Formats: sequence, structure tokens, C-alpha cells
Amino acid sequence: MGSSLSEPGPREKRFAAYMQGLANAAGHADRHTPLKNYCTGLLLPGERKSVEPMAARLAPNDVRRMHQSPHHLVATAPWNDEEMLAQVRQRVLPAMEKQGPVVAWIIDDTGFPKQGKHSVGVARQYCGQIGKQDNCQAAVSLSVSTWNSSLPVAWRLYLPDVWCQNAERCRQAGVPEGTAFQTKPEIALEQIRQAMKRQVPPGVILADAGYGKGTQFRTDLTELGLQYIVGIDLTPQSGNPGNNPCQPRRENQDVGRLPNVYGEPRIINRFRSDS
Repeated sequence: MGSSLSEPGPREKRFAAYMQGLANAAGHADRHTPLKNYCTGLLLPGERKSVEPMAARLAPNDVRRMHQSPHHLVATAPWNDEEMLAQVRQRVLPAMEKQGPVVAWIIDDTGFPKQGKHSVGVARQYCGQIGKQDNCQAAVSLSVSTWNSSLPVAWRLYLPDVWCQNAERCRQAGVPEGTAFQTKPEIALEQIRQAMKRQVPPGVILADAGYGKGTQFRTDLTELGLQYIVGIDLTPQSGNPGNNPCQPRRENQDVGRLPNVYGEPRIINRFRSDS
């Protein structure tokens, strides 16, 4: 007899296994169902992806109950984001490598516009979504890339110095006590070192001038034995060019002579960042 129409196929089984892996990474069993519901809500049609509208799509007849558990998961449950990203990497990266090897590690940052001042890390800083400085949060990410696909393997919220100098503001927002200020290049280097420690397949480091203009960032990459292709902003600036994490990106970055993937010099023109 043929299989039932309701029997899950190979894709459905792989997706269910992937979701179960994420649920396990969330820790305690009471987080498993809320996490699966939350991810399902993200995948369903609809532009608004906050918890309440997703709950209305998941359980239109019981929105309040559906809203409570995913909201608790996102807002207060103490699951570890590094463990979650490690689970994703272990599942996804081998599938990517079947189509080709890792060729690059991409350093970038992403801005999230915010109206208020209470969200962790929110400040007036450069926001790629709107192309200028404004009130927003920012996160630094490290992604590994083949020629066909890419995957974030590290993601961390940037905490501006103005936050680190205000212990009471940090306490009220739930920032761990003793959190010290780090520039975006320093965060990126920490992510790179962790990826090397976890034996993530190496690739050439790619970054825009927000990172490449800092001499220390490039020096540290060299000391780690890594090749890199980065933007270098040649516009004269006052102060230390490596320590202004809020400096806006310029559309046209430096022309630099840097090693390519195969170790030979290559001229990099008009290195552009869309973030």
C-alpha cells in the first residue's frame, strides 16, 4: 500500500528534526513547545512578526494563551543564544558544504530602528536600514559563506559606551553586571577567535571600512594567520580611526591592495557596504 497523504515526507521530517534540535538547545522541556510555536509564527505569512500578531495567526480562538508562552520564552527565559547558534551551525553548515567549501567569513553589523530609549543598547548611532545615524540598536555578526550560500554563526548586540557608564540603566534593562564596553571590531575579533576555537571551516575575512580602517583589527587578523579583504576609509579623520563604532559608512570605500583567496595581490575597488 502507498503511504498516507498525511504521512510526512523527507523534507518535513528533516524540518521537524531541525526544529527539535532548536528546542533541545533552548534547554528545559517547558520551552520546547513555545519555541516551536514562535518559529512557526515567524514562518507564517504576515508582515508583523512580534509575538501578539503571530499568536493571533497561530491560535485565533485563544490568542491570550498562545501569546503568553512565546512572550515568556523571548523576554525572560534563560536560554543560551550561543548554544542555539551552535545547534543551527551543526545542522546547516554540513548541508551547505555539500554544495561547495566555505570560502569567506563575513563580518557585518545590522541596525534596528527604535523609537524609545529602554531597549538594551539603543542609542543614536549609524543604522544601515535607514542609511544614517538615528535612534537604534546594533548587532555585530559573523557569517560563513560558500559561493552559493551563507550562514550566521555568531551574533551579538553592541552595547554603546554611554550604556556601560550607566550601571543603573544597565541593571534595569537586564544587562549582566560587569559588562564592559567593546568596540564593534573588538566584538568581531572575539567572534572570529571563538569560531576558530570551534574549528569552523576557515575562509577569507571580509569586512567594510567600519572594521578595516582600524589598524589593530587588521594586525590581529594577521597574527591569527587569517587572510582578509577589508575596506579602508582614506578620508582624513581626527582622533583614533579604529575606535569610533558609530562612524557612518560611505558608499565608496577605499582602493586597497590586499591578498585574494589564492594569496596573490588583488586591487579592491569601490568596496561597498549595504549595512
